[in-house]
Parts: sequence; structure tokens; C-alpha cells
Amino acid sequence: MNRTPLFLLAALALASPLAQADTGKLLLTGGVSSITGAAGGGITPWAVIGSNATEGEWGATAFTTRAVTQDYALTSYGAALAWNERVELSVARQDFDAGAAVALNGIAPFGVLPGQHIRMDVLGLKLRVAGDAVLDADTWMPQIAVGLEHKRVRPGSLQSVLDFVGADTQSTDFYVSATKLVLDKGLLLSATLRSTRANQNGLLGFGAAAPGRNSRSLHPEFSVAWLLRRDLAIGAELRFKPNNLQATGEAAGLGAALREDAWKDIFIAWAPSKNLSFTLAWADLGRVVPGITNGRRQSGAYFSAQVAF
Repeated sequence: MNRTPLFLLAALALASPLAQADTGKLLLTGGVSSITGAAGGGITPWAVIGSNATEGEWGATAFTTRAVTQDYALTSYGAALAWNERVELSVARQDFDAGAAVALNGIAPFGVLPGQHIRMDVLGLKLRVAGDAVLDADTWMPQIAVGLEHKRVRPGSLQSVLDFVGADTQSTDFYVSATKLVLDKGLLLSATLRSTRANQNGLLGFGAAAPGRNSRSLHPEFSVAWLLRRDLAIGAELRFKPNNLQATGEAAGLGAALREDAWKDIFIAWAPSKNLSFTLAWADLGRVVPGITNGRRQSGAYFSAQVAF
């Protein structure tokens, strides 16, 4: 069954004008949409609740993102619904151009098709449990939120590769985030601790067969943003990730062909109005299946657009 119409219907419903908020929320203090749909930076969630909604209001966001590196490309789009500046429900779909993976057929008869795309759906839930980034800006107290992201990947002809390394096609990440806004200095600091089994954020499945890691592990994520003016911010992110597959690959005689690295980026975000924002970044995703890309680091431009109500 093709789930695309149902997904688009859900995204449009979340972004419906019925959820609009007439609000005075400060520009960019709700973050932008990450590639998994949660409010925050481009590659990691923050403790903030997205949209323009404040206490007692409903709000919504919708976004689209495109990132291109030397050997891969990623398109992500989705929407989020926010309530009472406390709860955020998000959905996102990622489409990963994994055409380079056809080279895996030279290692074993995996049957990977030329031009193969990997698609992943993400359902997220975030709950603010303490603090308020804006109201507590003159205190030491950060805003704290807990969240989850349930991910389901559809690898197409790469399913045989996931079977080979013993990776599952769905799993749930859990995280806790703390975000501190130092308003008088225009500075935002955010840290997230994630419990995950995901390989390359889930695009290469979850966990691995022994001797790789199949259990959960904890990994930190960090963001810093500086508000140059009320509608313009610059910043950077760093996201550490598990390296579940490398030991499995080494045992199969592939060396470091399946090694996974941390992700990082530097970005500039501009909000020309309270309903529209754009983010441009340079992202470094490290080595993504370096065995088929001659060990090249995957870096390139990242662009995202968001509407918020």
C-alpha cells in the first residue's frame, strides 16, 4: 500500500490555518525544523516548542529541507503541531538518494538497484517539563524537554544489505534536551542526550549483528546560536552518533567500510516575518559508508524553509 497520500494529508492537517496563533512570540526563539521535524537546529532538537504559539494557544509549522554532499542527497519535509507552549507532535519524511550504494554489488551480490532511494518516516513527540527559555532568560534555569522519535525506514533494494549486517527497519529514539537563552547577550545554548540504536540517523537501519552493537547507547548533541539581530542568527551544531556497524563490517572482512562519524554544521537563519524563516548551512556528515566512496567525507550545502503559525 502506498502511504504517501496519508502522510501528506497528516502534514497538511497539522499545518492547517485552524491551528494558527495570533502571538507575540519572539522571532527564532522557537528554533527551526530539524530534519526529523522537531523544533530546534537543523540536525538536533532543542527543548523549545516550535511554532508561534504561546501559553493557551495552538500553533503549527511546516518545512522542507534539501542537503547535498559529494555522493549523497537528502530531502526532508513535514509538519508539527504545538499546544500551550508545552507539547509538540511532529511528522517528517526523509528521502535519501543512495545511488552510490550500487557499488556494494562489487563486494557481494546484494542486488542493489542503480539510483536507489531510501525513505524514512519519523513520528515525534516532545514535552516541555521544566523552565521557560524566554521567561527564565534572566535566571540560570534552562528550558527542559523530553521527547521521542519513532523511525521506520524503507530501504528498497538495500534491504538485503540491512539483512547482511543484522539491522532492523524500525526503532524509537528517546532524548532529553536543555536549552538556555541568554536574552541580553542574544545567545542560545542547547544540549541534548539521546538514547538510540540508529545507524546514520536510521537511514541504514537500527542496530547490528554481533560483533556490532545492537543495544541502545547514549550520545550527546550540542547547539549554539547567536542572535545578530531580532530576525537573524548564526550558529553551529555538533551531533555524536553510534558506530554500530563497523565491528560487523570488520568481521566480514570489510575493514572500516561501514564506519560512522559525528555530524556537524554551521548555519545562518533568517526570519523575514513571524510566519517564515530560512536556514542555510554547511554540513559535514563525516564518512557515510566510506567503503563505497573511497573514504570521502560527506560535506555540502543544506537549505531549509519553514512556515509557522
